[in-house]
Amino acid sequence: MVATPPTGEPLVGTYVRLDPVTSEDAEGLHSVYSDPQVYSQGFVMRPPPADLAGTRDLVLRDVADRASGRLAYTVRLTGEGGLGPVGTIVGTTSLGDVDVTNERIHLGWTLYGSRWWGTVVNPECKLLLLGHAFDCGFGRVKIQTDAVNARSRAAIAKLGATEEGVLRRHTRRADGTFRDTVVFSVLRQEWPPVRVGLERRLSPLAP
Repeated sequence: MVATPPTGEPLVGTYVRLDPVTSEDAEGLHSVYSDPQVYSQGFVMRPPPADLAGTRDLVLRDVADRASGRLAYTVRLTGEGGLGPVGTIVGTTSLGDVDVTNERIHLGWTLYGSRWWGTVVNPECKLLLLGHAFDCGFGRVKIQTDAVNARSRAAIAKLGATEEGVLRRHTRRADGTFRDTVVFSVLRQEWPPVRVGLERRLSPLAP
């Protein structure tokens, strides 16, 4: 199977739906980008926006990045599971660093409002994004995080991804310091059991 870039179609689950980000999403995303808990440990790679205009600039950058191969999604609630009203914007995530020749892609640039940490939002987003990546013919999906972000690191491991190693002094943080990056991956042949594990995490809340 020849790998092809993500299609840009909405990815719809039981609890969340992922739509390609548009400029109209800025107001809803502002509550996520301005959530102080998101920045409380200093792990985010870009500083919080000063105001709604700053969020609009970030969203427009995400829209523009589609031309260079990064497809950013806005994460919305479907209204199921008691998480919040239908259409509520709870975060953003992306598929990028697309390499169809080597059949690899990066699942990242993920940010959720702290209210939805530890809920079904992240596992269902990963279920939808990993499924779409493998349906598009990719053989390797990379997921990475700051080495000192224990919460994110544990969440990625819980998905069933394999930790590959640490890239030292890899990426500059928003405050100018450099982070060590922990790299995980899921391979095509590993996807069936990973998918089952993610579906099992969602099933207790299924209607």
